[in-house]
Amino acid sequence: MDADTHDVDRSAQYVRGVGPRRAELLERLGIQTICDLLYFFPRKYHDRRNLVTIAEAEPGSEAMVLGDVTQVNLRRRGRGKGVLTVHVRDESGQLRAVWFNQNYLGDRFSAGDTLLLWGPVREYEQAKNEEERLEIINPGFEHLGTEEHGGVALTEETARMVPVYPLTEGLSQGQLRPIIHAALDDFGAAAPEIVPEPLRARRKLPPIGEALVHAHFPETLEQKEAAKQRLVYEEFLLFETAVALRRHVVKTSPGIAFKTSTEFDRRVRKLLPFKLTPSQKTAAAEIQEDMRSPAPMNRLLQGDVGSGKTAVALVAMLLATANQCQSAIMAPTEVLAEQHHRRLRALLEGSQVRLGLLTGSSDRREMLAQIAAGDVDIIIGTHAVIQADVTFHRLGLVVIDEQHKFGVMQRGRLRWKGRSPDVLVMTATPIPRTLGLTLFGDLDVSTIRELPPGRKPVQTRLVRPRGLSRAYKFIGKEVSAGRQAFVVCPLVEQSEALDLRSAVETAAELDEQVFPDHNVGLLHGRMTAAEKEQVMAAFARGDVDVLVSTIVIEVGIDVANATVMCVLHAERFGLAQLHQLRGRIGRGPHQATCLLCGDPKSDDARSRLKILCDTTDGFRIAEEDLKLRGTGELFGTRQHGLPDVRIGDFVEDIELLEQARDDAAELIADDPALERPEHAALRQRLVHVYRDRLGLIGIG
Repeated sequence: MDADTHDVDRSAQYVRGVGPRRAELLERLGIQTICDLLYFFPRKYHDRRNLVTIAEAEPGSEAMVLGDVTQVNLRRRGRGKGVLTVHVRDESGQLRAVWFNQNYLGDRFSAGDTLLLWGPVREYEQAKNEEERLEIINPGFEHLGTEEHGGVALTEETARMVPVYPLTEGLSQGQLRPIIHAALDDFGAAAPEIVPEPLRARRKLPPIGEALVHAHFPETLEQKEAAKQRLVYEEFLLFETAVALRRHVVKTSPGIAFKTSTEFDRRVRKLLPFKLTPSQKTAAAEIQEDMRSPAPMNRLLQGDVGSGKTAVALVAMLLATANQCQSAIMAPTEVLAEQHHRRLRALLEGSQVRLGLLTGSSDRREMLAQIAAGDVDIIIGTHAVIQADVTFHRLGLVVIDEQHKFGVMQRGRLRWKGRSPDVLVMTATPIPRTLGLTLFGDLDVSTIRELPPGRKPVQTRLVRPRGLSRAYKFIGKEVSAGRQAFVVCPLVEQSEALDLRSAVETAAELDEQVFPDHNVGLLHGRMTAAEKEQVMAAFARGDVDVLVSTIVIEVGIDVANATVMCVLHAERFGLAQLHQLRGRIGRGPHQATCLLCGDPKSDDARSRLKILCDTTDGFRIAEEDLKLRGTGELFGTRQHGLPDVRIGDFVEDIELLEQARDDAAELIADDPALERPEHAALRQRLVHVYRDRLGLIGIG
């Protein structure tokens, strides 16, 4: 049938073989339109060209075989446990397919079924004859040749690379494949071509119709790889075009041209009780240069934990104040917001700069009135700052701390609280070099490399469970010498499901048994703001020697006298999270030690803890974290309100990502509004994907 590009936006129920009932099943998979169906890619492929007969299957190898079920036996051994054995025969012989502790599969097989099986083959030691000597253990399987399961007989036509899709209950591979085949036949030619022809030619990419067919039903590995490269590039081009558009919109919007002077610099130097490091000076100069420009600043300030980002941000906020503008600093938690308030209040004591704290638990009414009247110069808060009832008198600068904790939408709402205010985003989770310009291409980047003078790198050690008592003795020695310590637990209260020490129980044990002669405090997220403030103030004063806490201290507590951190069940924490926790100590002149107490059993957990013991360089840790965990922790597409990439990988496909970045920048420089006819499909897809975020992208 003939189709135009608008047809792919229709409901998927109009595809042959779908209808209303199956359309509901497809919707569970996130498939609503025909276009969604065309872009619903396989998670893997079965290469049926590698099919062997049962007689050819070699013990000790992986094999894929096809045969008919002759017998099904389920031997139960208790609740949910047992051994399911399915005997399968082909023309060459017979083998046993064996599943352990998967009793629920017993109803899936019947004599006469035709099965495709794949998995590890071994010899069955108790075989009664040579014909029954092989078994395949916990194999993957697919029904073929039975109408009940929507399968098809394996012939020369179907003995090829076969797509395997994510499924939902009520929909089998044998039912979904013909649906996607029909969608490709009837609508594949109508799929919008969002990659302009000059870019396809430059990057040697196939057209979209061909790429979609080969992504679903490739005949060769070369076809599959060429299709994947084309579709990954398309994904990245869409993303990078959105980033380039956002950067263009910000750079071309009218902002505030702040005025600086030598008198301002002199007053700042006089106000700060310390000298800025060379990196801090460079970052502050870059920020001030941006603020002098009439275009809004959109800058990322990255630096390791304890590197002094807040001091640099304060210089920027003071410049806004000197220009009769307000500044707002948004922190992810009340703990961190209150910490910022205390630190800035101490630094600005004796000045005429007026501070305000706005959190969910603060006295909102009076503070809101002061903000609206312009009686507050610097407003420090949590997400409460972006709520609808907050009106600024003249917002000139927005500072966002720990940018990975906030979604793009939240950051955007704070920006629109003013008339294109300057934006400074801070993070103590350094962005790996391979991704910095690509994933955060809408931001200019300033980096603080060194720690303030006098800071010593934190020594980090792995402590096995049997060494916990020695770790506590070390803490006792430090505390007796006048220092303080953190003990971090994963949970607040004991969980029966996980064998983890809770903060409540640990605090009681340490107070009563381990450190009876010292003061033990407890801090966790379920406490009220007043309770947390009381505990933190006591710890800051030195009234608490050992503070038992959950990860609420990941950011926000800065006590120079704290020299020891003991993280219990450290293998349960992420690499970036452990680095953030470790950053709470070593902020004074004394040597600090981080004790990672745990029993890592997986290679991933052992790697994480080894990296922490080997280095305190946050930039190297970020690179290693990226290798171990991908972009989830660093970038978190879901939490940032950006679309998930379906087939691309920001790490493995970095070369394609960089190509797409360069091409997107060129596109927007040449056609900022994507108004040319050859860019219409790209623009339409961009609007569709970002329809809830157009205020951030600047296209509609």
